[in-house]
Amino acid sequence: MMMSGNSLLNILAIETSSQACSAALLSHTQLLQRYQVAPRGHGDLLLNMIDDVMNEAHLKPAQLDAVAFGRGPGAFTGVRIATSVAQGIAFGADLPVVPVSTLAALAQAGHRLSGYQDMLCAIDARMGEVYWGAYQIRQGVVSLLTEELVCRPEQVPLPGSGEWQGLGNGWDVHAEELMNRVPVQLDVKDAGMLPRAEDVALLARQAVENGQTVAAEQALPVYLRDKVAEKRRQ
Repeated sequence: MMMSGNSLLNILAIETSSQACSAALLSHTQLLQRYQVAPRGHGDLLLNMIDDVMNEAHLKPAQLDAVAFGRGPGAFTGVRIATSVAQGIAFGADLPVVPVSTLAALAQAGHRLSGYQDMLCAIDARMGEVYWGAYQIRQGVVSLLTEELVCRPEQVPLPGSGEWQGLGNGWDVHAEELMNRVPVQLDVKDAGMLPRAEDVALLARQAVENGQTVAAEQALPVYLRDKVAEKRRQ
């Protein structure tokens, strides 16, 4: 996939927060990706995917500018895999890391593929809940309107004005409850959408250009249920 833009960055991105496993390499204006839906197969697939895109671009880890990963919300095991692999590569090659929201990656995909400007992203969180985030495109950049959260579909916060599009498999699993709560425009392809490493890479490029990176030891996953538990304790 060829891209427009003048960025000369080399960014490796990995995303394993859902049933899908993917690795992508943004190398100058080219974006290479490996993607496969394989529940419980991430540990076996990911390292080979990384090797594939790195070899295709004829790059070594030391030639990267950053490593990015989908930091959640998502499946606990998958998010941990992405975090630990990103940290390992970054430690080994002394690279900065960009943790990227998986909900923001969905919004980036909606804008990239369909030109959407107003997006309500929902990922099935199991236990009758969804991970939820409202995003808008502002000056070409994905912007979160309020904090990401986990809640029951019938309790998602109502968005402000906009031509809202539903994105993510939360709209597939909890379609009736969500549509009753927040009527949106919804396409079948969008309701089945899972986060992809290519969108993690594109968001990471913006972050690197803006100096928004962290050291490998500060690259942490985000578990929204942890935040809920902490608020309840407080």
